[in-house]
Amino acid sequence: MEGTIKNLVGDKFFGFIKVEGREKDLFFHKNSMKTENPEDQDEKLRLFNDLKVDDMVSFEEADSPKGPNAVDIVKM
Repeated sequence: MEGTIKNLVGDKFFGFIKVEGREKDLFFHKNSMKTENPEDQDEKLRLFNDLKVDDMVSFEEADSPKGPNAVDIVKM
């Protein structure tokens, strides 16, 4: 899937992605950034901090207890 970064809460390391044709934005956390090594928290933080509002991203959608969210996020 693809979408646009709608907003970022940098001090809490999360944000929301706007998807065309979808009413609700998708939540994501910095841990949802896609890296070669899934355990590399420093790289996930670097990639999250590189995001800006209106950046295009690709991602997968996953279910959570609080509803759908975005995972495996890659800045396009």
